[in-house]
Amino acid sequence: MPAARPTGGVYRNPVLPGFHPDPSVCRVGEDYYLVCSSFEYVPGVPVFHSRDLVNWRQIGNALDRPDQLELPPDTPASQGIYAPTIRHHDGRFWMITTNVSLGRHLVVTAVDPAGPWSDPVYLDLPHVDPSLAWDDDGNCWLTTSGVKTYRIDPEVGLVLEGPISTWSGTGGQYPESPHLYRIDGWWYLVVSEGGTHTGHAVSVARSRSPLGPFEPGPANPILTHRGTGRPVQATGHADLVQAVDGSWWMVLLGIRARGQWPPYHVLGRETFLVPVRWVDGWPVVDPVEEATAAPAGSAPAGAAPPGSGAYRDDFDDVRLAYRWISPRSRPDAAWSLTERPGWLTLHATGSTLDRAGVTMVAARQQHHDCRAGVRLDPGDGVAGLTLRVDEAHHYDVEVSGGTVRVVGRVGPFRQVFAERPAPAGPVVLTVATRTRDLYPPVVTSAAELAAPGEPYGVRPAGSDMVVFELATDDGPVVLAELDGRYLSTEVAAGFTGRVIGLYVTRSSAAFDWFDYRPT
Repeated sequence: MPAARPTGGVYRNPVLPGFHPDPSVCRVGEDYYLVCSSFEYVPGVPVFHSRDLVNWRQIGNALDRPDQLELPPDTPASQGIYAPTIRHHDGRFWMITTNVSLGRHLVVTAVDPAGPWSDPVYLDLPHVDPSLAWDDDGNCWLTTSGVKTYRIDPEVGLVLEGPISTWSGTGGQYPESPHLYRIDGWWYLVVSEGGTHTGHAVSVARSRSPLGPFEPGPANPILTHRGTGRPVQATGHADLVQAVDGSWWMVLLGIRARGQWPPYHVLGRETFLVPVRWVDGWPVVDPVEEATAAPAGSAPAGAAPPGSGAYRDDFDDVRLAYRWISPRSRPDAAWSLTERPGWLTLHATGSTLDRAGVTMVAARQQHHDCRAGVRLDPGDGVAGLTLRVDEAHHYDVEVSGGTVRVVGRVGPFRQVFAERPAPAGPVVLTVATRTRDLYPPVVTSAAELAAPGEPYGVRPAGSDMVVFELATDDGPVVLAELDGRYLSTEVAAGFTGRVIGLYVTRSSAAFDWFDYRPT
């Protein structure tokens, strides 16, 4: 059977913080490659590389051309690209995913996972969460949520056999994320079930054939945090990988909610890593720990703790960094790094953040407590910095006509929370998020009751506070402090997390730099 996990090393979870859901991983030699869902954002399907399964660096996006990724202009939030799988076979990388906006699976290939990736080959089949596996005879097996299995020719998108119903878990709702693995003469089928929230769970079965019959594992589910008080919840959508030293590991998604009951998660579903050991031919998985140092023996040999996650973009390159994403499209005419060298120039394509079609370049919020700032020359435009979940859930600080204002949109409500004159010339705007004090002092007097702050009897039970600041000659000025729970999945719904976006809604504007750092 597979070797036990190694000793030595520590690591921290999540290994990919922020909106990085539905991870899939493969190893080629000493290198590991991982992809995640991207939903309505372009470029699609970020591709990461690691040498230790802990420290990941984005090396590209698998769907980085309009002819690979067609998203209709009216694509709703949290549609688009779902649940990719990455595999390596016969000298090529294969990535399969579903464009739910078109109702089609697509396959792209590459010799170099950094790209370029090929034009798509389509499979018009139902369900989502497609995965590929090859047997010793060269047959390619496609599994989808359901759980359904097909024998296909992935080169041309031809179905040769199927659908065949195999094993769909232990009875939980939404059996999904099926992955087939050939290990020591057995075919293992790992599925998630229970829905991608607090009921999420991972189960396993095995068979001598990829078509079954499958024998369920004796200790299913092999991983779930449902019904527990663990800080990481919604654990599921798992993929297995064998490390260079023979140990086995699982990548999976989870959420880290904050606040009083009910808690709220704002970063989206994140990517976690856990060790796997084998007992009597079955995988055994330990619970997922949060971002704290792990005991010796819990990490790939030689792994180091990840960096702080801080970065700064001075827009000095001729292309945008891989981390930058845009909702639905990013027309070439809407942005430029050469029009004003050293600045990112944006040209308005839409007049409001409340509807699709706006010009925005965004990066994922990856820490609960963080600060992000920009230096902005608005010119004669309307431009600013937004903390966004979707068109109906965002907080913005923007400059126009010599005025800086903070605007909030939550569901059907839109409100201006603050306004003040903007300094002349380029301005520096900042958005910061900080965890709230969940247990403020008890009100004991009429004077305290009349004091500014939370309404009487209302505790700040949300996830965090969102603080907007303007830099002035006298130092930073706080413009507004807003409750962060309204920019959470529990309020907005959907499958994504927050992003921090640079935008323009009238004329043009230029951004000198963007600085992000955890606090």
